[in-house]
Amino acid sequence: MMVNSTHFSHFTLSVFILDGFDELGPLRPVLVIPYLVMFVLSLFANFLLLYAITSQRSLHSPMYILIAVLSGVDVSLPLFFVPHMLLNLALGWRGISLTGCLIQMFIIHLLGTFQSTLLLWMSLDRYFAICTPLHYHEYMALKKFIKFVVPLVIRNVFMIMLIVTLVRKLWFCGGNVINHCFCEHMAVVALACGSTAVNNLAGLLTVFFIPVADFILITVSYVIIFSSVLRSGRSGVKALHTCVTHIVVITVSLMIILVAFLSYRVQNRLPAVVRVFFSTMYLFFLSCFNPIIYGIRTTEIRQIFLKTLSCCRPVRTLPSP
Repeated sequence: MMVNSTHFSHFTLSVFILDGFDELGPLRPVLVIPYLVMFVLSLFANFLLLYAITSQRSLHSPMYILIAVLSGVDVSLPLFFVPHMLLNLALGWRGISLTGCLIQMFIIHLLGTFQSTLLLWMSLDRYFAICTPLHYHEYMALKKFIKFVVPLVIRNVFMIMLIVTLVRKLWFCGGNVINHCFCEHMAVVALACGSTAVNNLAGLLTVFFIPVADFILITVSYVIIFSSVLRSGRSGVKALHTCVTHIVVITVSLMIILVAFLSYRVQNRLPAVVRVFFSTMYLFFLSCFNPIIYGIRTTEIRQIFLKTLSCCRPVRTLPSP
C-alpha cells in the first residue's frame, strides 16, 4: 500500500504501514516468540514489584515509591507498542492511522524519557541518604523534592511535544511504509519530503537534553556517593555495590539509546534489521531488567518475595498414626 504522489499535504496521508523486520521474510513471525516472552516476563515482574511495594507499609518510603513509579512506567511502555507489534509480526496487521501513529509516538517517547529521569530522581535519593543522612527526610519531603520533579517533567513533556508537533507539520511524498515496528520519531521523519533539518536537530537535542543530561547528572551524583562511601569504610560497601549495579544498567541502556537514535544518521552503514532491533530494545531493556535491579537485588523487597512464596506453598500434613 504505497503512496507515490510527489507533492501533497500530510492531511492527505491517513495510513502508515509498519514493516519492521520485513527483510527477514518467512522468518519474521518467529520473532513473536522472544518478544512475547520478554513482554510477559516484563509485565509479570513489574506487577509483582508493584504489588510488593504497595502492599507493605514498611516500603512506603521515598526510594521505594520511586521504584514503584518506575515499575508503573515499565508496565505501561510495552503496552503501547508490543501488542500491535506482535499482531504485526504474527498476522500481518501492519496498518496504523496518522493520528494513531502520532499518539503512539508521543506516548512511547514520553514514557521512555521518564525511564532515565526516574533513575535520576533515584540517584538524588541515594545522594541525600548517603551524603546527607541527617537531612534526608527534610530533602525528600514532598514540598522540597517537588522542586526536582516539576522542572524535569516540564522538560520531558515540552521536548516530546516539540518533536511530535514538528512531525505533524511535515509533508510526506516518499511513501507511507515505515521500516519499523512502531512509530519511532526518526523512522517517520525519514518518509518526509523537503528539508527535515529542523526535525533532525530537535531529535538530537531531545536525546542530549534528556537521556544524556540525565546520565551526566546521575554519574556526577554517583561519583560524589562513591567518594563518600569509600571514606566511610566497610559500612558503605553495600551501598557502593548497589550504585555500581545501577550505573552499569544506565550505561548499557544509554548506549542502546544512542545507537538507536544515531543509526538514522549512518543508515547506509547499519542494516535496517539491526536498527529496528536496537530501537525496540531501548524500550524493552529497562522494562525487563529494572525489576531485577531494583527488586530481586534489593534486600527488603527480596525478603517480601520469599515470604510471599513461602506462604503460597502447600503445608504438608503428617499422616495420622
